[in-house]
Amino acid sequence: MKVTSLTGLLVLLAMILPVKSGEKPEFLPQLTSTDALSVAEQVDSLLDASFVEQGVTPTAPAHDEDFLRRVTLDLAGRIPTPAELTRFRQAGEAGKRPLVIDKLLETDEYAATWASYWREVIYSRATESRSRRSQGIFQKWMTEQLSENRPWDEITIDLLTATGDTQVEGSTGFLFAHGGDPAELAGETSRIFLGIQIQCANCHDHPYDQWKRQDFHELAAFFPRVRVRSQKDGDKRTFIVESADKERGRGGNFDPQRVFKFLDRDRDGKLTAEEAQRNKQFGKRFARVIEIGDKDGDGALSQAEIKNLPMPQQGQGRGTPEYFMPDLDNPSEPGTKTEPVFFVDEASVPFGTKDLDRRSSLADAMTSPENPWFARAFVNRVWAEMVGQGFYTPIDDMGPERVAQQQEVLDTLAAGFVANAYDIKWLFRTIANTRAYQRSVQTEDEEPLPAFAAMTPTRLRGDQIYNSIAQVLGGMTDAGPNLAQGKGMGMRGMSGPERQRAAFGQLFNYDPSTPQADIVGSIPQALFMMNSQVTNAASGKGQLKRLLKSTDNDSLALKAIYVRVLSRKPTDAELSICQEHITDVEDRTEAYENILWSLMNSSEFLTKR
Repeated sequence: MKVTSLTGLLVLLAMILPVKSGEKPEFLPQLTSTDALSVAEQVDSLLDASFVEQGVTPTAPAHDEDFLRRVTLDLAGRIPTPAELTRFRQAGEAGKRPLVIDKLLETDEYAATWASYWREVIYSRATESRSRRSQGIFQKWMTEQLSENRPWDEITIDLLTATGDTQVEGSTGFLFAHGGDPAELAGETSRIFLGIQIQCANCHDHPYDQWKRQDFHELAAFFPRVRVRSQKDGDKRTFIVESADKERGRGGNFDPQRVFKFLDRDRDGKLTAEEAQRNKQFGKRFARVIEIGDKDGDGALSQAEIKNLPMPQQGQGRGTPEYFMPDLDNPSEPGTKTEPVFFVDEASVPFGTKDLDRRSSLADAMTSPENPWFARAFVNRVWAEMVGQGFYTPIDDMGPERVAQQQEVLDTLAAGFVANAYDIKWLFRTIANTRAYQRSVQTEDEEPLPAFAAMTPTRLRGDQIYNSIAQVLGGMTDAGPNLAQGKGMGMRGMSGPERQRAAFGQLFNYDPSTPQADIVGSIPQALFMMNSQVTNAASGKGQLKRLLKSTDNDSLALKAIYVRVLSRKPTDAELSICQEHITDVEDRTEAYENILWSLMNSSEFLTKR
């Protein structure tokens, strides 16, 4: 790595000197121990004290079957097999839950599951639609990072400072998702990595937080030199994320002298509408350019008039030397040249700083242990995904004017996360070992309990549903004709199963940052589950056929189906209803197909409880 400036040298030093275990900023609490089980106990002690103060009794610990289903979905992205359930039930009580947590964290499924989660976090709100072409490359890269258990600060730095071919370098996915647009990158960088929606201050001071419009645009000023350009390689087209540090004229490619040399055919010093057509893009906009720039009203443009044209913000925002905060009163004017400043700690770099130095400086300030939002944002996001609700809701709308549920618990987890050098597996291990995570859900007729006194059911993400269907049926060889195409999902080069999974995700995935209360099933999802070849041809998948051949005892067969689909045995009432249905239908295979179909279409199957 070549260091070309003092800023670059400081950034490099910051990157190669990692956070030492045990270091923590003053705003986080002091921990008696930083190992996962100890911090889990500290979390539960804080929650227990709060519940006593509120006069609340939390729900009992979840049964083994419920716990194993829950933790397997969270850490492996699928429901457990009947064999796994049997082994877990039969294992000795002491320490079996921590052991299965550790085992799941070492699987390839863990990395793949959470890579798909981050794929949706980044691409669900992508403003560059073509970036979906590279989401498979991003997911593969993210899977590798999680498999190696790279610290979250290092992953974040890579995402913010990436360059290269988007079909090769998975770390470019975040920047490509927003086409290198500084304003979009500023908003998403703050939202995803800090949990702060500073984009609300784009056009005016934030209505509910302390952030000013200046804060937003100073953050955007770290990104103007990011450029995403297309590049053709034979019959293939790819996109390159690169630094645009060289002065390329106004608007990147816009140079008045070159425009005149190319377009002014008669060399009369004027560009007419006819001459403008020599450049397709310029010709399309010529009428608008005349309206804005023709100061003498002669219907043509002189070189001086072109040189003085006000540049649109989008043109000067991407791939240009500096960033200009738009003038809302005079949108046609260039705006105010804005120096990069990080709104949390006022860290800044001067005008003229090169692209990678800018972005590295921002990434270093963001991931610093002294930043009160970086660790909290990640902890809040993971806790909400696992426990069912976050300390802040929505999970990406934190801030100094917001009030967290159980702030001490959040800060305790954040302190442990920082002390463990942003170890992602440490955080999953800690949360999964808390009593808060292992509680049972409330029954519908009970008075609602306060946050974290009971497990909150959540809807499964698309990949979790796909994996669970495959687990039930013994594979997914045909996802149905309605998923056969799967266009626009970056499926070029994918194998059949990969293409099928991506197409299924297109139908069932949702933005994980969305509050659970706002996530509802859609009609296309319901129709797929009810009418696709997957569910209607379930008996042909082998599992049901083998089960029915293995026993004539309907009670045993029904219990086996419930365990396979819902990870639990049927209640007496369910058993009675199913046996009655078998009698009514008369055809045993058809009756069992109906039962399997019903269970796979149940909200219980599509929910983590």
